[in-house]
Amino acid sequence: MRDIFPFYTVGHFINQPTNPTEFEILWFNNMEEPEVDDFHKHSFYEILWTEKGKSKQIIDYNEYEVKPNSLFFISPNQVHHFEEWKPLTGGTILFTEDFYLLNRTNKDTLFELSFLDNLYSNPCIEFSKKEFAEVLKIIHQIEEEQQRKDKNPTIIQAYLHILLAQVQRHIDQSTTANSKKYLVLFKRFKQVLEKHFAENKTAGFYAAKLNITQHHLNLICKEVTNSTTTEIIRARSVLEAKRLLTFTDKTISDIAFELNFTDSSYFAKTFKAFTQQTPQDFKTLMSEKYRTR
Repeated sequence: MRDIFPFYTVGHFINQPTNPTEFEILWFNNMEEPEVDDFHKHSFYEILWTEKGKSKQIIDYNEYEVKPNSLFFISPNQVHHFEEWKPLTGGTILFTEDFYLLNRTNKDTLFELSFLDNLYSNPCIEFSKKEFAEVLKIIHQIEEEQQRKDKNPTIIQAYLHILLAQVQRHIDQSTTANSKKYLVLFKRFKQVLEKHFAENKTAGFYAAKLNITQHHLNLICKEVTNSTTTEIIRARSVLEAKRLLTFTDKTISDIAFELNFTDSSYFAKTFKAFTQQTPQDFKTLMSEKYRTR
């Protein structure tokens, strides 16, 4: 299925599209306006840190407020729009999965971070002033190493791991943590789903891909999101339908066919069950809201 959004690398955000860099740290007050489309996808993770000011982020139709003393996380493949960053005091850290896993072979260490690749929680994490001061200390260490002529990627990666571990500890102290094993399996499921959602496969198909039973996959999904496997599969199809309805001129029948629904009436019924709107009403409303930007 062809992607309808531009897909940007870290290099695009420093206006060097051919630069293969896998890590950057930028302060908002020194940052050039990146030459990117309003709505886009990243091939990398982004952490916005905000010391002062407020703004808004839009990720896949969800609008979030960016607040002082907070970190905001954006993950690969999310459709993202940044309303305004110039009023903010703070900056952004951009890094790829490969950079995080530098000299490591176990990808599960990335999946165990509950706040990354997570569509089911608020990506803006707030801290007390004291906690945020500790976060800023690590960010400044990252920046100091990045500015050195003899900078060492292994040292920068180590500081990045410390920063993310600090965030995870903050989350674990304030919420009931999911089992790491369940979280890793759920994120593996989401990875496979991202590859096959347009094929309209069943929960059994995904369980087989993960070498677990359908019952076990359902338990994992309920534990992590409080939704069933089938609900998550359907939600991903509906999300893609929303994107196509908003940002393309495809007909509702075309979209139903592209997402492998049996017919357009069944597609419309499923869409309305998730959104409380017909596909046509959604298309009219969202096209006016987002395509005029």
